[in-house]
Amino acid sequence: MSVALFQDQIREAAAQGRSLQIRGQGSKDFYGERPRGDAQLDVSGFAGISSYEPSELVITAKAGTPITELETALTSQGQHLAFEPPRFQGRGTVGGMVAAGLSGPSRASQGALREHVLGLSLLNGRAELLNFGGTVMKNVAGYDVSRLIAGSLGVLGLILEVSLKVMPQPMARATLRFELGQAQALNQLNRWGGKPLPIQASAWWDGALLLRLAGAEAAVRAAQQSLGGDEIPEALAQPFWDGLRDHSDEFFTGAARAVAGGAALWRLSLPQTAPALQLPGEQLIEWGGGQRWVTTPLPAAQMREAAASLGGHATLFLCRDEQRQQVFAPAAPALMRIHRELKTSFDPAGVFNPGRLYPEL
Repeated sequence: MSVALFQDQIREAAAQGRSLQIRGQGSKDFYGERPRGDAQLDVSGFAGISSYEPSELVITAKAGTPITELETALTSQGQHLAFEPPRFQGRGTVGGMVAAGLSGPSRASQGALREHVLGLSLLNGRAELLNFGGTVMKNVAGYDVSRLIAGSLGVLGLILEVSLKVMPQPMARATLRFELGQAQALNQLNRWGGKPLPIQASAWWDGALLLRLAGAEAAVRAAQQSLGGDEIPEALAQPFWDGLRDHSDEFFTGAARAVAGGAALWRLSLPQTAPALQLPGEQLIEWGGGQRWVTTPLPAAQMREAAASLGGHATLFLCRDEQRQQVFAPAAPALMRIHRELKTSFDPAGVFNPGRLYPEL
């Protein structure tokens, strides 16, 4: 599989007025609006680590490279992807990771995926090879298009290769558990958020708040003494955090069962100071209160209203196929105009992933 082959497929599709659905291992087929491309553009074979410089904290890989392959290389050097992208049972790839823009439990403390993308190359709708950003952390000049591509769900172009900032593994970790209701947990998280504590991740579900501390050993031990709580052995804690990251934890498996029964899994992005949500169904809270997962049968309009009333927005993350419409919160007219102009600039013939981000794109 080569860039030239991709270019031929793109030119042919544009000339014939056909569209292409970009696909790697299919781990995120459920996410976004329903794909409606005329043909599939398979990038799964375009894989491999192009370069890795541990001393520079940078790794570059092709779009079809499994995230697990990256992590194997990084682990051998005591490094990791600090934003913890979901791996979805090992099927997640580098291109899909960037296109979806999803980050894991440590996002609130370590930054989102887009903040770790140093540069990338892609093919636009004219089959032109474009390069953005670079492979050093200080290479930021002008408009950072490489970060714009993160979360665009492939509607702007075919991602070929990505350079990512990597970080050293923390020297020490500890997971603490507290028995707290939702409102108590949120209040406590807000109080802790104003203190110099090495809180790397948090999760509240079903009356229990878990904190993951990470950093220098002295800082982690001091925080443990200050915070209290029950320490969870690492052999039990790591599978929990991995399950949260990969959406294989009990909450998410329960959500999948509920979705099969007609409910939906919503992802709400809210201010961390937003109060507890009084909604029917199961809730999981991450990112110090900034991300709320809700499994509920409530209609979309009610969920979006609930999020908007608290200064946030709601995404229909997982649902039955017939419910899969208006997945993302409607964009304001000015923002949608920007979306359309970007689509026209990158993909004038509408070759890539039509309707995957918004039905009108």
